Amino acid sequence: MFYSPWALLLLLLVPLLIVFHWKRPGRAAVKFSSLSRLQPCPISWRQRVRPVLFIARLLCIILLIVALARPRKGVKIEQISTEGVAMMIAVDRSGSMGEPMMYQGQKLNRLEVVKKVVADFITGDGKDYKGRIGDMVGLVTYARYADTQCPLVRGNTIITDFLKETQLVNQRSEDGTAIGDGITVAAARLKKAESQILADQAKMTSGEKKNDPEFTIKSKVIILLTDGLNNAGQYDPLQAAKLAAQWGIKIYTIGIGSEVQQRGFFSMMGQSLDERLLSRIAKETGGFYARADNAEQLRQIYKKIDELEKTDVKSIEYVDYAEQFAPWATGALGLLLFEMLMSSTVFRKIP
Repeated sequence: MFYSPWALLLLLLVPLLIVFHWKRPGRAAVKFSSLSRLQPCPISWRQRVRPVLFIARLLCIILLIVALARPRKGVKIEQISTEGVAMMIAVDRSGSMGEPMMYQGQKLNRLEVVKKVVADFITGDGKDYKGRIGDMVGLVTYARYADTQCPLVRGNTIITDFLKETQLVNQRSEDGTAIGDGITVAAARLKKAESQILADQAKMTSGEKKNDPEFTIKSKVIILLTDGLNNAGQYDPLQAAKLAAQWGIKIYTIGIGSEVQQRGFFSMMGQSLDERLLSRIAKETGGFYARADNAEQLRQIYKKIDELEKTDVKSIEYVDYAEQFAPWATGALGLLLFEMLMSSTVFRKIP
């Protein structure tokens, strides 16, 4: 590829130079009345090889024209930047999440169904979900206590691995539903998201090759799922929601329905949802509350969130050029020096 390809039009002059050189009448350096006595003299090797000087000069001109056209080699570089979502998924793992729920013909507990739906939401299933590949996603689980199972990371396989390891509480002392603590822990992680991105970029630029696209946070989101009442924890859910709103964090709340179970003439009310509380949490932060009584409704709720929280990926292509005229110019200079040196020594004319 040439920066100034029009300069190659000068190559059309090369045939004219050749014609002019061979058609030009010779000029005698020493005049004689008759050359008949010199005709029998043998032609020396210098005379036979002398045209190489003209060829060298011709090649020098050709190389200079090519160098003038500025040949260069381009490498296409694609720069990708992502305006995505920093998302913390807060999942209730209290004992009541062990209640049965049908999922695609299988009888699983609520937590197992949630894990499957959330895994599809994060990685994509080719149908309802495209996956949150470009986003930063973290995982918080809570019962009586809230814990960060995985901080914000980019790479959905990491999150799904932690999600698979999430289990129901197995000790009575750990059972409960600390909704306020779950929100607080997730919000604290999101508040530090920018500093985490800067730290990751510093690590990449200091030693490792930077392969990941640049990432900027478009929105911060908590997806909180529970099937019970807030009955544990240090923090009030509404106060935690107000703090999240101050930090610019939106909360989507999902309630797994607890329905009345019939046993003969008696009925037993399972652990109820505090739907009013979940609605107020969502409204306080600009999100929404939705209830899921079955797996399909849960999938539709996550699909709605997936559609609302879009990730914008911007790709900019440019070509990085490396100039290649130097070898051509160097070759032309070498031929010029060769022609000058030979014409002044081996092929020197006298007088």
